[in-house]
Amino acid sequence: RAAHPGRGRRLAGRAGRMSQAAEDAGARVWRAVGLMTLSAVFFGCMAVSIRLASAQLHPFEIAFFRNLFGFMFALPLLLRHGPGLLKTDKLGLYVTRCLIGIVSMMAGFWAIVNLPLAQAISLSYSTPLFVTIGAVLVLGEIVRARRWTAVIVGFLGVMVIVRPFGDSFTTGSLVALLAAACSAAVAISIKFLSRTEKADAIVIWTTLIWIPMSLVPALFVWVNPSGITWLWIILAGGLGTAGHMAWTRALKLGDASMLTPISFLQMPLVAVAGWFLFDEALGMWTALGAGIIFASNIYIARREALLARRAVTDPEIQPETTSPR
Repeated sequence: RAAHPGRGRRLAGRAGRMSQAAEDAGARVWRAVGLMTLSAVFFGCMAVSIRLASAQLHPFEIAFFRNLFGFMFALPLLLRHGPGLLKTDKLGLYVTRCLIGIVSMMAGFWAIVNLPLAQAISLSYSTPLFVTIGAVLVLGEIVRARRWTAVIVGFLGVMVIVRPFGDSFTTGSLVALLAAACSAAVAISIKFLSRTEKADAIVIWTTLIWIPMSLVPALFVWVNPSGITWLWIILAGGLGTAGHMAWTRALKLGDASMLTPISFLQMPLVAVAGWFLFDEALGMWTALGAGIIFASNIYIARREALLARRAVTDPEIQPETTSPR
């Protein structure tokens, strides 16, 4: 029998819609990759700006100016959404999150200033390992053998960088790890806030609360900035805010398992900057440890994505990262 002409048109229309959907999905992926790449470049350049500003200023004072100028760069979010964006009943949780976050920031900035840049950034990549542990202890999430193995391997990478029993061990490495652990606690707190709060509201409230919190320790080491230092601290604020915005928007468009490896572009960026600007060679142990942490984080991200997809297609499969009922 001859095919019904109406049916042919419907099939052609469906094929056209599927083709358009595929093109849209491909465009979203490329946009996500571009945004995550920008995020890595922005955060890497922020680290370099912090180190350059440290020629005159203490890390605590740099942290204050990063928050002050970061808030100024984030103000367009408030203008876009209006004062209603600041309406919240979670102020106590914001303050708790910011207290932990300011410790992470102070420790992280101190590490960037006092450790080789590549080493400080490499140790910051241990944050996802601490997040996995915290998710079990705080959120009651279920993590099984494969992810625990990846976490253990990741911490072996940390040990390779820190080398706690070698002659090259410095307590500064522990400060960098403190920053990573506190950053993990902040990430877990965002899980609670994001249930009711908008992403832009979290950015505004966080930077706003951080300004007075970071001012207190900065006053004890205060030196008036001068000359080129103003450029570095303004850049630190602008690059930090831009990096955070690009990062959050990239994760909305693409899978974390695909985008996580891109964030490690910071590593070669700061390694080259450290060599070119500060005469710092990339140590063999730092490179090896960073590679191990990198592989561990990729596995954890891909495992989470796989389990999430299984949960969607087969409701009988309980993902490792869901809380037990």
